[in-house]
Amino acid sequence: MKLTLMRDNSGTLTMRTLDITLQIEAMKHETKARPISNLRTSIRHASPDCKLEEAQKLTKVIPAANFRKTTNGTQMTAYNGIVQIEVNHLANRTEVNRVKQEAAELTQTLAAFMGSSGHSVKIWLRFTRPDKSLPKSREEAEIFQAHAYRKAVGLCQPALSYAIELKKPTLDQFCRQTYDPELYYNPDSTVIYMRQPLEMPSDTTYKETVQAENSPFKRLIPGYDSFDTLSALFEVALNKAYHSLSELHPNMHLHSDDDLKPLLVQLAENCFQSGIPEEETARWAIAHFYTQKKEFLIRQTVQNVYLNAKGFGKKSPLSAEQELELRTEEFMQRRYEFRYNTMTTVTEYRERNTFCFCFRPVTNRTRNSIAMNARLEGLNLWDRDVARYLDSDRIPVFNPIEDFLFGVDIRWDGRDRIRELASRVPCNNIHWPDLFYRWFLNMVAHWRHTDRNYANCTVPLLVGPQAYRKSTFCRNLLPTELQPYYTDRIDFSNKRDAELSLNRFALINMDEFDQNRESQQAFLKHIIQKPVVNTRRPHGVATQELRRYASFIGTSNHKDLLTDTSGSRRYIVIAVTGPIDCSPIDYEQLYAQAIHDIYKGERYWFNAEDEKVMTESNQEFQVIPIAEQLFHQYFRAAREDEEEYELLLAIEILEQVQHDSRIRVSNCNIIQFGRILQRNQVPSIHAKRGNVYKVVRIKPKRA
Repeated sequence: MKLTLMRDNSGTLTMRTLDITLQIEAMKHETKARPISNLRTSIRHASPDCKLEEAQKLTKVIPAANFRKTTNGTQMTAYNGIVQIEVNHLANRTEVNRVKQEAAELTQTLAAFMGSSGHSVKIWLRFTRPDKSLPKSREEAEIFQAHAYRKAVGLCQPALSYAIELKKPTLDQFCRQTYDPELYYNPDSTVIYMRQPLEMPSDTTYKETVQAENSPFKRLIPGYDSFDTLSALFEVALNKAYHSLSELHPNMHLHSDDDLKPLLVQLAENCFQSGIPEEETARWAIAHFYTQKKEFLIRQTVQNVYLNAKGFGKKSPLSAEQELELRTEEFMQRRYEFRYNTMTTVTEYRERNTFCFCFRPVTNRTRNSIAMNARLEGLNLWDRDVARYLDSDRIPVFNPIEDFLFGVDIRWDGRDRIRELASRVPCNNIHWPDLFYRWFLNMVAHWRHTDRNYANCTVPLLVGPQAYRKSTFCRNLLPTELQPYYTDRIDFSNKRDAELSLNRFALINMDEFDQNRESQQAFLKHIIQKPVVNTRRPHGVATQELRRYASFIGTSNHKDLLTDTSGSRRYIVIAVTGPIDCSPIDYEQLYAQAIHDIYKGERYWFNAEDEKVMTESNQEFQVIPIAEQLFHQYFRAAREDEEEYELLLAIEILEQVQHDSRIRVSNCNIIQFGRILQRNQVPSIHAKRGNVYKVVRIKPKRA
């Protein structure tokens, strides 16, 4: 059995496979440079969220499968059936050794070793099908791995003293190269048998045992640390003391030395009932009244009250409303993770401590479930309270496109992957790779809001027969994380929804582009070049200026699809000559190149030369209106040196060609026909009766 070792050497990804026995031996020893020991030393002095360079340099060990590097990224060559579970955030070596010992007592444990940080334990278990076979295809392996991971967690968690940190089970899940001379390895461990599942496991319901909290601080104000809790409780107790004495003695001057004694007594009583320890009460009181009373007198007063009072920590100083809000926030943050998606304008959630790794939209069913779970914990929370919380600034904002782009933090390896991606589309247009490169940069640049005055108003159109994978290619331009923001359905007849799509989607595929009616061309041109969206959201009150994210691409099975008589410089029409290669894409490197080139100042907009190339290439896809065809059949434009020509109005020319051909042109008015004459560079002069055109008749007039 072999594992995959992957390393990033200054932006160059290297991969190799190694026998598991050799890898286990390698983890028992450390090189002279001692990279892992140095990392563990650095961790002691680093902040918890700090990314250490020493860790990034360590080799990644992938136990689940064997991978190899290809031109399109990584490819799985074999599946091992090894599942890795992790126990993280351990305090010291004692806890690490305890977890390793507990894992070693399980006969199913293949290996258990300390992680590179020195504060975690990685546990490997082997799975196989009942016939001792393993999945061959990547899709089957991913499904098998997901189910095996759940079974591994259920098997190991009861035997471990510390919680397993749940992570999304993937085939490329890794751990860093580590050093553990006392690691546990059992090549004869019991293999766990499991039938091949047919689909990914469904999400499980959250189960949690609510235990009574002994600390009055966490019971009264859950989710706060001790300092913040004491501060909040003390201030509320002081506020109540002020109000109580003010009601009993309206004329009392609470800031005078003489009247401070009753205030201190009332304050100490409130603090006692709130469960604040005597020393903490005295310290906070001294901090408040140090200019008015001696420390000794304050401490003595507090001590006397605490000696005589009863019912320590039995009465909360918080009002019912305050306590409900604080407990609601603690419950929400402990049980769920929320985010407000700015593109879909929907609050999304996932349950903590479950196998729900993906965020899902909050629905009425979700709100009701949250309210019921809260009431099971003794929290008087109704669905309206849940809705109020979810529709507040307590929910952090999430932008999926920005999150993806900022997550592309790897270095570009220097290989031109954007033009390579364009070359997957077989065609005879030599300019296609460069034009696609420019369009792709334009799309990413506008995602980053680089240019706020203009939109990405250029549209690639892939034209070819069915089964050439044109739509699949368009969809594959976006990585998995952004697939929800791709659409191939947009109704241009519903103008409001079409404009909202500019903010809702990252890429819009105008599938079957030739199905758009000529009457929609004006709006289509408007929406393609619109840099911002000014509209009112559904159920909204005011008009908002929304940011545009969408770029456009299109497909068609027919070549006669450009009907705009004003020109075609907005389209890159490509005749696809064969099936498109839709093999996997290395999205990290693809988008890393785009970000790198934009950052370096590479031009992402189309200049006049590019537009000239596109216009010339689009000639064969231009639809020639019937009126224009009839004009060329009976007339031609007069040359400058010709003396014999006719001066005719546009309506006269149109009437004559209809009369001579006996064909009624119903879809062309005089204004449109005049534009056709101008586009064909027919010379004209302005006369008393209007603009007249210099034309020469080719065929004689029909009687």
